[in-house]
Amino acid sequence: MNRRQLTLAAAASALASAVQAQTPYGTGPGGAVQPQPPQDPDARAFYDSFNVQLTRAPAALQPELRRLYEMAGWRPIWTAPRMRTLGQVAERSERHGLSGADHFDFAGLAADPASADIRTSIAALGYARVLAEGAVRPETVENLWEMQKNRVDLAGGLHDAVARDRLLDWFEGLAPTDIGYTNLSAGYVRYRRLIRETGGWPAFTQGGTIEPGAADRRIAALRARLVAEGDLDARADRAVALNGDVYGPELVEAVRGFQLRHGLGVDGRIGPATQRSLSASAEDRARQIALNLERRRWLKRELSPERIEVNTAAAIMVYWKDDRPVHSNRVVVGTANNQTPSLEKPFASVVANPPWYVPASIARNEILPRGPAYLASQNMYIAPAGNVVQRAGPNAALGFVKFELRDSHAIFLHDTPSKAAFNSAFRHRSHGCVRVQNAVDFARLLLSPDPSRLNQFDTALDSRRTQRVETGREISVRLLYWTAFVDGQGRVAFREDVYNRDARLAEALGIHLSLPQPVAAARPDEEDVGP
Repeated sequence: MNRRQLTLAAAASALASAVQAQTPYGTGPGGAVQPQPPQDPDARAFYDSFNVQLTRAPAALQPELRRLYEMAGWRPIWTAPRMRTLGQVAERSERHGLSGADHFDFAGLAADPASADIRTSIAALGYARVLAEGAVRPETVENLWEMQKNRVDLAGGLHDAVARDRLLDWFEGLAPTDIGYTNLSAGYVRYRRLIRETGGWPAFTQGGTIEPGAADRRIAALRARLVAEGDLDARADRAVALNGDVYGPELVEAVRGFQLRHGLGVDGRIGPATQRSLSASAEDRARQIALNLERRRWLKRELSPERIEVNTAAAIMVYWKDDRPVHSNRVVVGTANNQTPSLEKPFASVVANPPWYVPASIARNEILPRGPAYLASQNMYIAPAGNVVQRAGPNAALGFVKFELRDSHAIFLHDTPSKAAFNSAFRHRSHGCVRVQNAVDFARLLLSPDPSRLNQFDTALDSRRTQRVETGREISVRLLYWTAFVDGQGRVAFREDVYNRDARLAEALGIHLSLPQPVAAARPDEEDVGP
């Protein structure tokens, strides 16, 4: 048993001794809540003490705390076995990117037996809320966040878990249990273990570009970094070491894997963008993972088995059918100044050959100042209401198809004539909407379950007329911001914090973060004024 476990055991024993003589946890007949104030002298004494201590609890937890002890019949909850279980809960906090010591001060609880039981319940409810709903309200760290939040009856759940002796299981079930969260959780644990055992990896010094075949004194640090994260196998590294400071073919291939995992241009050259990613420390990457675990805890656990998920940090879209990922596309999303928000909205129709009703801000700032000749060249006109409209056509900004989202703040998915942008590693180029690679083929995939609807869509495309085609079902679209996630090879993939949301969330959580600044691979096309 290590020092931490000994301290926890002693604290649990001391706390349990303080409450052992009191009536055990229980409820009235049939689980009914006993009236207030209770008539039993011991319960009445506990009730009076509770009301004195309630004001010291966080305001958001006070209603839950009162309900918990009402259901408990105004009796102490935390016996020695339950305290030991709570210690196990705290020890498992690392897998959630959290620190048990930040939530449970077992020694401090034991030091004041008179208030220990209530303060333990405050700690337990507070930690449960973090697991179930996150520590930060997402609206406070993102400009527009409209997702379905997770909500849990904490007092009822804790009461039931204690009564059924399933305390550990209850806490474990509060955090997400989907594969995205559990894989990322395992990744966090691996990075923390790496930091504890080896201190992470050597710092990589930024400098001139390292070309394949060149010799460079930074190769040793590069090798150590690639081995630490699994981009270079340790056995292969022993062979690579024989080349000294030469950036040989085996290392080039490993760097290409590193670049792919970080969403960089995959060319094997170690230029400015790759060097910035290499300069991140293991501690910062672990903290970035923790931020993304927090984001996932905000979200409702039950998901539609058919859905479209867009990771706006990675500019990647995944289509899920029967709760399995069956199709993925690259997408182009909003710039740092025109961010694609975090939204969860349904859609139930696609529009073939859609016109574009230009938002007033784009028209005012980017289109109207160019004059009538520009409008004519872009097949645009000013409607009687004064707004600018672009007619449908092969060069129209929305391309051949638009996926309409309901009540989405004019954010939607669509085709685009600007196909070249999909080949870029940096795809944050739009005014906030999501441009879908191979959008027409994707629309056909969504319509394929009903051949008549698919035929209706294809006929409309061929005729070049604008037509809305119903999908026959609602499909959920989730616009998410994951800067750390697990790739198909089981490794943690990272993306640059283009929208500065990692920085804001870290500040809200009191986490120091020093991530590489985003590097654009190419400047956006000034002629591209599409949504």
